[in-house]
Formats: sequence, C-alpha cells, structure tokens
Amino acid sequence: MMTLLTNHTALTNSTAKQTTTVKQKMMSGALAGVLMTTLGVAAPMVALTQTANAAPATSSVAAQRLNKLLTNTKSMTADFIQTTKGASSGTFKGSMSVQRPNNFRWETKSPSEQLIVANGSSMWIYDKDLEQATKQNVDSQVGNTPALLLSGDPRKIDKNFKITQPYATKNYYVLYPKSNNASFKSLSVSFNGGKPVMMVLNDTLGQTTSIKFSSIKLNPSISSSQFKFTPPRGIDVINQ
Repeated sequence: MMTLLTNHTALTNSTAKQTTTVKQKMMSGALAGVLMTTLGVAAPMVALTQTANAAPATSSVAAQRLNKLLTNTKSMTADFIQTTKGASSGTFKGSMSVQRPNNFRWETKSPSEQLIVANGSSMWIYDKDLEQATKQNVDSQVGNTPALLLSGDPRKIDKNFKITQPYATKNYYVLYPKSNNASFKSLSVSFNGGKPVMMVLNDTLGQTTSIKFSSIKLNPSISSSQFKFTPPRGIDVINQ
C-alpha cells in the first residue's frame, strides 16, 4: 500500500512539474520570436499620465524616433520579470542578453528553469525539468515580425506596422502589425534614458504578457559563447 501511495505521489508531482514547464514553454515560446527579432530591446508599457495638452506624434515621426532608439542598442543585458495574464497565467524571473544581429539568450531561473538561445539561424529551447531540448529554424527576414525595427529604414517599418507614439513627449510606442498572420495584436514599447524598461505583448489568444527589465546594461561586450547551445548528454532532442 505504501509503495502504491509513493508511486502515486511521485506521478502526481511529475505531472504537475511537467504541466508547469509546458505552460512556461508556451509562454516563452510565444515571446521568443518577438524577442529574438527585436533583440529583446523593445520594452513596453509604463504608467503614463495623460495631460490636457498631450498630443500624439505622426506615424512617420514615431517610426523615425523608434528606429533611432533601436539603432542605438547594439547589445544589452538585463534581469527580467515576465508576467502573463490569460489562459496561461504565471510569473517567471530570469536574465537575458541580446546582441545584433539576432542573437539572444533568455534564461528563466524561477520558479522553474528554462533556457532559450538563438543565433539568427536556429533557436534552442531547453527544458531542464523535462530533460528535453527543441531546435527550431529561424527566418529572420519574416516581414510581419518586429525584425524590421532593426533595419534602419523607417519606411520598411511603416510598410509592415502601424506605429504610434500616443504622447509626442514620451518615448512610448505602440506597434500594430498590418499582416493578418502575425502572432500578436499589438506590441507596446517604452524607453527610459534610452534604455528599455518594459515590454507588453497582446497576443492573438487574448493573453497579455508584460516583461519588466532591471539591472540593464546597454551595449556591453558579450561573449559569442552566450549564444551557442550544446544539448546535455542523455536528453531528448526534438527538431522542428
């Protein structure tokens, strides 16, 4: 009887752990494409106080200003707190590092461990608890993603996104993809002192994910090894 109870408890704990990591993978995976193509430099919605004389910038001016901010970000490291509200709710903490072109490392440390590493041509998602690593090919030229934010040409950004700057005096931007195939409805971006402080993503499933950055270092030197991943021995490797 004790053996049966022990086995049942172990199975229950294992199932709960797997459910948590799968949910985390879904949340992180949805963000991975956006974060990779934007180099994780986009940072969203901060609390803003609307004043009587607040006025939005024109679309072309907003695109030029946002492009300038992104161009000034060659690399970045930061800690993050990621919170999702919706069907898959949860809060995760970790650290990240990004570097042009299209290199990023997104490491969740709490409440469970997960690592996402991308180098522009491939992306690895490693779930330590599941002992599983998934490799995906990455197309950094997809036109309906925020990748074009790094192109240096505001006209290309305007072609794929409706870019708004709700308050002309605030470095806060909201992007709406023009393509019906985009995985998100809107991406809110804000900067403080030229540094990203937060990102808010509204996806097509009705979920809202916010990412707050702290301990931000702008344009540091980052070893290329941070953007490489070798699966540990003995884990399952899935190619997609």
